[in-house]
Amino acid sequence: MRLRLFLRRLTVSAPRMAVRSALPWPLRWLALAVVFGFCAALALWAFEFGKTIAGIDGGSRQQLQQALAQLQSLRAEQVTLKQARDQAQSIANTADTLLTTQRAAQETLQAQVRQLELDNQSLREDLGFFEQLIPATGAAGIAIRGLQAELRDGREIKWQALVMQSLKNAPEFSGRIELTFAGSTNGKAWSLTPAASAQAFRIRQYGRLQGIFQVPAQVSVKLVTLRVLDGTQVKAVQSVKL
Repeated sequence: MRLRLFLRRLTVSAPRMAVRSALPWPLRWLALAVVFGFCAALALWAFEFGKTIAGIDGGSRQQLQQALAQLQSLRAEQVTLKQARDQAQSIANTADTLLTTQRAAQETLQAQVRQLELDNQSLREDLGFFEQLIPATGAAGIAIRGLQAELRDGREIKWQALVMQSLKNAPEFSGRIELTFAGSTNGKAWSLTPAASAQAFRIRQYGRLQGIFQVPAQVSVKLVTLRVLDGTQVKAVQSVKL
């Protein structure tokens, strides 16, 4: 009987057995902590070994810090250069504006100088004209001095003359002028005294008279005659050829 029970325990049909450890729980936690510490130490060793392989050691950290400091210095220098550039651009814009204003002012001055030169030339011509028209000494009454006539573009005649009283402090003279234009047309003699040329005028010492005459078509004017009239009496006559 005992042999059968012993053999039964050795076969598959033997009853289940539970193996329990007799190790206490504090020791189990201590063993687990030792395992975790070993794993952490191994991970830290792997990390340091990896940094060594990658070249990130103490010297590399110092170089990295220096590189960061240099980068910050370059950024600060960039800001300074940008400010200097903006200031230089502002100065350049101001200089450009001043240069444009100076050029405009210079062009205006040049235009004024040209106009003054033209006015000066005109005054010189007028002075020469008046100097030639000074009346002769001892002459009396009304005189016509320097009658001038100029044909322009073959279409009009510009004339001018100076009417003077020879005596100083003479009373005011009131009269009129009359112009006669003579020439030829189609091979025939031609003359005309336009009614529009009769101009009334008053002078005390002298007066400058001028006007423009439109030449008729197919007419060639050769002579211009100016008369000064006091009513119907001719006081002075002068002619000029073209």
